[in-house]
Amino acid sequence: MKLFPAALVSVLLTVSAFGQAAKTSEKAWKAPKAADGHIDISGVWTHATNVPLERPKELGAKEFFTAEELAANEKRAAERAEKQASTRAESVETGNAEVHYDTAQFGLTGAQTKKASSLRTSIITGPEGHIPPILPAAAKRNQERNQARLARQWDSYEFRPLAERCYTWGNVGPPMLPVGYNSNMEIRQSPGWVVIEQEMIHDARMIPTDGRAPLPSFIKQWFGSAVGRWEGDTLVVETSNFNDRTNFRGSGEQLKVTERFTRSGPDSVTYQFTVSDPQTWEKSWSGEIAMDKMDTPIYEYACHEGNYGMANILSGVRAEEAKAAAAKK
Repeated sequence: MKLFPAALVSVLLTVSAFGQAAKTSEKAWKAPKAADGHIDISGVWTHATNVPLERPKELGAKEFFTAEELAANEKRAAERAEKQASTRAESVETGNAEVHYDTAQFGLTGAQTKKASSLRTSIITGPEGHIPPILPAAAKRNQERNQARLARQWDSYEFRPLAERCYTWGNVGPPMLPVGYNSNMEIRQSPGWVVIEQEMIHDARMIPTDGRAPLPSFIKQWFGSAVGRWEGDTLVVETSNFNDRTNFRGSGEQLKVTERFTRSGPDSVTYQFTVSDPQTWEKSWSGEIAMDKMDTPIYEYACHEGNYGMANILSGVRAEEAKAAAAKK
């Protein structure tokens, strides 16, 4: 598969237009309002991005690229994607493919995925651009947690990873972070509620905005308890009450995430988040991702289709255990 020249041209034109043209159009644009009078953030969006979560060390405290640097980066990324697609197509044709399917068939390669242009050098904001160091007690807790999981990982499906069990990929959030593909979501908005449905496994976050109090602290949930409110043109969502199995990057039950959704243009939303857990990190940390509007719906994610891996792995371990027991006799 080859990347069409038009796609590469589109990338460069998008970057070159990042400046004056974008500013002019956004000055004349007024954010649409929903039926309840709040800013309308409904629609289908993608937050797929080439921006890494943490800043490459060689960039130091540099938070933003120049437009010229971004254009060069996008061009290199497009060339890499074209080369990878060609190599993959050749492998499929010769029968030497190392993957179980060709993602290009489904429009899931990097060259086929819509990504918002961003001058940011990392999703994590601030001069450091990195997740803060983990506390010693949290490191010990996570080590013990991992050891307990590994000790029982073959005992039952209950001890297999959530993504393997098709429960969630963890990208639902909060915070919502992009994954390798299907980084798409649909936001539905009505008086008193906002619902965010992810394309990846179709998890849906139900966020009340009617002023209700958060759940009591003793009620713990996989994705926490979210409460939203409107601050001017921005939707603010605060989520707490995570259970000890959420384990977002080693976090514990004190995890709290604050998100901000701001309609920043006709086809864009700025998504910002702050993560804190005084029992895990030395300090809180924040990030920002651009969300682009899509003109397609989100599609079915049939995770369990042909998913024989878990059954085969567990039955294989049971067979080994039976063999070992027979050998002892």
